[in-house]
Amino acid sequence: MTEPIQKNKDISIEKEPTGYRGKLRERLLREGVGVWSVVKVSRGNAVYEGVILPRSEHTSEDYLVIKVDTGYNVGVKITDDCTIEELGFRKGEYKLPEVKVKYKPDLPNVTLLGTGGTVASRLDYRTGAVLPAFTPEELFSAVPELMDICNLTPRKIYGILSENFKPEYWVKTAREIMKEFESGADGVIIGHGTDTMAFTASALSFMFQDLARPIVCVGSQRSSDRPSSDGPLNIIDASTIAGHADLAEVVVSMHGNTSDSYNLIHRGTRVRKMHSSRRDAFRTLSDVPLGYIDANQNITWLKQDVKRRGNIEDTWLNDKIDERVAMLYFYPGMDEDLIHSVIDKKYHGMVIIGTGLGHVSSYLFNALERAQEEEIPVVIVVEPLFGFTNLRVYETGRDMLARGVIEGANMLPSAAYSKMIWTLGQTRNYEEVRKIMTTNLRGEITKREPNKGYMFMQGVEPGLQEMMKKLDPNPRFDAYR
Repeated sequence: MTEPIQKNKDISIEKEPTGYRGKLRERLLREGVGVWSVVKVSRGNAVYEGVILPRSEHTSEDYLVIKVDTGYNVGVKITDDCTIEELGFRKGEYKLPEVKVKYKPDLPNVTLLGTGGTVASRLDYRTGAVLPAFTPEELFSAVPELMDICNLTPRKIYGILSENFKPEYWVKTAREIMKEFESGADGVIIGHGTDTMAFTASALSFMFQDLARPIVCVGSQRSSDRPSSDGPLNIIDASTIAGHADLAEVVVSMHGNTSDSYNLIHRGTRVRKMHSSRRDAFRTLSDVPLGYIDANQNITWLKQDVKRRGNIEDTWLNDKIDERVAMLYFYPGMDEDLIHSVIDKKYHGMVIIGTGLGHVSSYLFNALERAQEEEIPVVIVVEPLFGFTNLRVYETGRDMLARGVIEGANMLPSAAYSKMIWTLGQTRNYEEVRKIMTTNLRGEITKREPNKGYMFMQGVEPGLQEMMKKLDPNPRFDAYR
């Protein structure tokens, strides 16, 4: 809870304008306002009221960051004609209420391994930073519903921004998961940044053999200081899936639509982040999701081939990898020197994202021939978000096949890249690599795209179904059935 506004209080030290610089800092000091001052900023007819927050020194020096009553942070550009009126002072402090965490023998045991995401978090108003809630007490205080779902044990294995993830961290994560299974966990949640979550989910899918328990990758598109944070529902649903679902796969579970009505359960090898900021950013491509979990934590499966729980004694980890894999995105005018550079740098394999059915320019053929001669496998996947590679239709494709290019079927780039890294950890034999890369191991390749696989709107916005029924009172199909 925040303190009430206090007026006329000597707070010169606490008013230090942390993070502000240049003319704006000088003005704040001159006018006696700073961090935690409650202000009214007026510029023409526009008026903004809120609490001044500390900010990063690396942002533009002209902007004042205030938290308005709606709970959102707003950046206001301060110009010479702006007025800043101090209304009072409200120091930002946020403490989670204390709770007593008790082990409940009738609930499943789930471990949450934190890698750096902020699925459950709290805001440190002193620094403006979002801090992960990672003791059991913090987690259950932030999301009390968890106490009735499972015995959740959080453990931070490292704090890495998802863009800084490397294949070596996939291996470390897999080993930590295996430790939890060996210690009796009924399921494991991976708290992960959303930007590269699909890569990690794919990699874990290939590393675990005969997996007998669910591994749920989950993140948050919006941090806990925002009223629209998706973190609480995501961690609730992930805990339900990890603890109770009859599932033994690596999955990603995130919002299915922009409201809090349900989360989708995506197979780890078929999911892609499709939007930079929406809460329903993740989609299963060229297939339908495995299922969804509603706001009451009821799970509905949408596919028949869901792998079910088994004996954990059968699960083993094959985490041999070869990180020397490059991924190139073909574009018009691309020069063959990029492929030659990959070969010169002693990479052991390549994934190329090709146009249409998987084509690249004939200008690259010499480089592809060199890769073939040096037995460096090259897998082609398609730039379109849906569909299959097919190099047998046009002359260009057949010429590529003659130069040893391997068709990646309908693997997503993230799945093809992580699979190649794992495959080369098993063998460097060219033909064996070809065989593994063209074999469906974890649902990364489908026999065909189902008739509902080409769907952007896997989530149904509130009210949209009703609207469509009015337009067509006798619909021929709906989103899932």
